[in-house]
Amino acid sequence: MTEDLAFLSATELLARYRSKQLSPVEAIKETLRRLETYEGALNAFVLYDPDSALAAARASEARWQKGEPRGLLDGVPLAIKDTQLTRGWPRRVGSQTIDPNQPWTEDAPATARLRAENAVFFGKTTTPEFGWKPTTDSPLSGVTRNPWNLERTPGGSSGGSAAALTAGICPLAVGTDAGGSIRIPAAFSGVFGLKPTFGKVAVYPPSAFGDVAHVGPMSRTVDDAALMLDAMKGPDARDWHSLPDDGVAYRDRVRDGSLRGKRVALSPTLGYAEPAPVVRAAVEAAGRVFAELGATVEEADPFRESPLPVFQTLALAGFWALLRAMPPDKVALMDPGLVATCRAGEAVTQEQVIEALSRRAALGAQLRQFFERYDILLSPTMPIAAAYAEPRGDGQPDPTNYRDWLTYTWAFNLTRNPSASIPCGMDGGLPIGLMVTGALHDDLGVLQACRAYEQTAAAPWPSAALAAALATAAGTADARVAAKITPLQPA
Repeated sequence: MTEDLAFLSATELLARYRSKQLSPVEAIKETLRRLETYEGALNAFVLYDPDSALAAARASEARWQKGEPRGLLDGVPLAIKDTQLTRGWPRRVGSQTIDPNQPWTEDAPATARLRAENAVFFGKTTTPEFGWKPTTDSPLSGVTRNPWNLERTPGGSSGGSAAALTAGICPLAVGTDAGGSIRIPAAFSGVFGLKPTFGKVAVYPPSAFGDVAHVGPMSRTVDDAALMLDAMKGPDARDWHSLPDDGVAYRDRVRDGSLRGKRVALSPTLGYAEPAPVVRAAVEAAGRVFAELGATVEEADPFRESPLPVFQTLALAGFWALLRAMPPDKVALMDPGLVATCRAGEAVTQEQVIEALSRRAALGAQLRQFFERYDILLSPTMPIAAAYAEPRGDGQPDPTNYRDWLTYTWAFNLTRNPSASIPCGMDGGLPIGLMVTGALHDDLGVLQACRAYEQTAAAPWPSAALAAALATAAGTADARVAAKITPLQPA
């Protein structure tokens, strides 16, 4: 198998299945081969299940041979983040507090829909414990590393999913985002990730972070994210926030969009935080591309001050609720950083929560008025390129000082707007992310804007630099993969 096969998009895989140039069995074998090649260096998976993946791929191959595929993703390898219930596999959420030896008979809403579309599940990706921070390391699985540079983090909390995409292990992966956990790893890893409008993809079990939590697609191309969103979206009775299906075929309509005449706001700071100079330059260059494609681009800031105090108050209240539910013997197994953050939530008062909710409502109204003037907002996803994966103690961005560099993403969890990250440049061999945000419910507009930009500015997969980095990763991989093989449990 070649790099060309590994980096085929889901859309291209389906076209080759249709023309019988490629089979789902060949695709999943390459997925498993690459997982086994890179996992020892990346540590992107908490478990994988080659036997059930091969069985699903053989069933898909038989359907394609008959000319009777079923579902939007029939035979496409897809990784599931380990925050998602997945029938037959444990849901550990990066935590040693959860016993894997229990019946796992239920799918989360997104997992159920992706299974119904006959995506081939082959493993679950790593996450920090309960998805609590923007790097991916946990007491359960250790440190997950960035394929571009093994000293760096792929971001969090969907870091395992981002690393798997970047390494060409699979074309699609599930991400979740309660404060940036899709967009941060998309930016740090150089892939595409969409946080849909809140409620568009149903969430269950409920997040400890409440109604800022989203589930969405991660991929290497915008077309693939649109296809995956079609497969995931829609209501579920277990999520009382979930929205009715909007009836939009994103996979078709994403190709119809044009930037000509679109009103685009360019905000390198979002009104409150200056990024690194190289990041600002990359975002401003992206704005020029939008203008060249026919958009009217002007600098405009959506905020006058940081919404962090609002987000922090509400998040800390959720953290404290999470810790209160834990018996002392399990608290002792948790990430000490998470425990300390949870304990900080004990000091949040009822009055502070009520005030934060009021300020959140005002923030949402402010942004809705902003999008009466603009169709799209461009800003940095992160103010820096990828932070270090492990603590350093020298002031460089790392897991211990994330509050200094986690700056922009959570604002749009508070307001519930669709928001994506797409690569827009490089900094010293590490990707830079452009955040593209749209009006509430205008997920199509965000996807169309991102696709128009991608068609002009996207680098090839894999670039020469990434291919070299992956060769280095393969050379340093150890043999930890066998311990992660998990047989599918009877449903």
